[in-house]
Amino acid sequence: MAKSNTPAKSSTLDAHVMSAEAALHDRFGLTYGQLQKVIADAVKGTGGKNGFCDVFLQAGSALGVSLDQGVIKSTSASHTSGAGVRVVVGDKTGYSHTDHVTVGNLRRCATIARAISEHAVDSGNVPLSPVSSVPHDLYAVTDSPVGIELKERIALLRKMDQLARAYDARITNVTVGLFVEDYTVIIATSRGDIMADKRPLVRLNVSCLAEEGTRRETGSSGGGGRFGFEVLSDETYWREHVQIAAKQAIDLLGATAAPAGEMDVVLGGGWPGVLIHEAVGHGLEGDFNRKGTSAFSTLMGQSVASKLVTVIDDGTIADRRGSLNIDDEGTPTGRTVLIENGRLTGYLQDKQNASLMQSKLTGNGRRQDYRYAPMPRMTNTYMAEGESSPEEIIASVKYGIYATTFGGGQVDITNGDFTFSATGAFLIEDGKITRMVKGATLIGNGPKALHNVTMVGNDVSLDKGVGTCGKDGQGVPVGVGMPTIRINNITVGGSKS
Repeated sequence: MAKSNTPAKSSTLDAHVMSAEAALHDRFGLTYGQLQKVIADAVKGTGGKNGFCDVFLQAGSALGVSLDQGVIKSTSASHTSGAGVRVVVGDKTGYSHTDHVTVGNLRRCATIARAISEHAVDSGNVPLSPVSSVPHDLYAVTDSPVGIELKERIALLRKMDQLARAYDARITNVTVGLFVEDYTVIIATSRGDIMADKRPLVRLNVSCLAEEGTRRETGSSGGGGRFGFEVLSDETYWREHVQIAAKQAIDLLGATAAPAGEMDVVLGGGWPGVLIHEAVGHGLEGDFNRKGTSAFSTLMGQSVASKLVTVIDDGTIADRRGSLNIDDEGTPTGRTVLIENGRLTGYLQDKQNASLMQSKLTGNGRRQDYRYAPMPRMTNTYMAEGESSPEEIIASVKYGIYATTFGGGQVDITNGDFTFSATGAFLIEDGKITRMVKGATLIGNGPKALHNVTMVGNDVSLDKGVGTCGKDGQGVPVGVGMPTIRINNITVGGSKS
């Protein structure tokens, strides 16, 4: 069954959430009592201070396979087992990890983490309120995706390759890839909590190259989430992505140069929400605001956008790539309204920054894996829908750009300046979409652009599940989304004046 891109409500805890102590013994051969002794060693460094400690353990596998030009290009398999010990005192974090989990190695990690943090002068940490909610149960997976045979995964990729080549004779090359993983994480804290989460994640990608004369263009699509392989292998699911990629490549053969200058821009629903993620979301992460390095640091409660704009981060949407039952500190993920009707209402917090800023936890403490300490990160970040239909929004524009997909982008969180390249863009003339254009780059400032949002559609959707967010060298899976919106007076960089 194909997955909907519309935000949905989560289910409640049930048997899918595993026992933490059973997982600890099954995966690492350790007992909770042994972990408590490790934590007791580590918290000696917080004596007399309001610090805290946790142990993060991770075990599992990741598999990948890709086809290029109809033949297997690469396969990969990695097996992970490791743990990290963190000691936090004030704004000081001591962290140490091991690739070989034994009681002895964990105690050595605790000693190192304690040594890094024990000379912190003033903690500044305020004790956090106990978390009252229970972990979610967001991944309805019966069979682990890493248990699927390689030949079955390759068979799916071959079907995608054949369908793409049959789309149009001008499709001259197809690259397809399939990636699956399944990790169990366990978090034990100095507050006496121990939690576990078993996290499946699947993703497929397809890229098509089209050629006509001397012109060559590419189109791509992909999807995934925290669900089973059976969703990816459903023909309806993978066929949609193949057709999107093939059509985009063929359509670009006839695209003309994008115009340049200041004009009104319409962003389509779904993936264009990456602009919200980059230009606004990072600036609302707690660490940047505690340090005063974000453009939003002093604006809590103030108007930061048009009254039409409401921005939400929600890690509780079932099956989504950015969703988690608990974050990487053991806090159940939540739904945080960051901007409501144009007014700044919230930041995204991990334990350290929430305690230093005297804010409530939001379930956004995340890390790439056990080798890294957590920090505030987004989950699924999107703009809430409005009241206009997409057709009304397009019809309202005299001359502008309609952007449906983006490639690369950059943002400076200190001032909100951004640059995004549109890989799917169309010209709007007299309220109608007239032709595809190529080479459009949107250049602007996040806070200013949000104030220039003049219409918000009633068609909110999330992306199809391929996003990975990078921060301080760590990548984590995320989701983005938005409805169709109109932004006035955006600078468009193109090759046609």
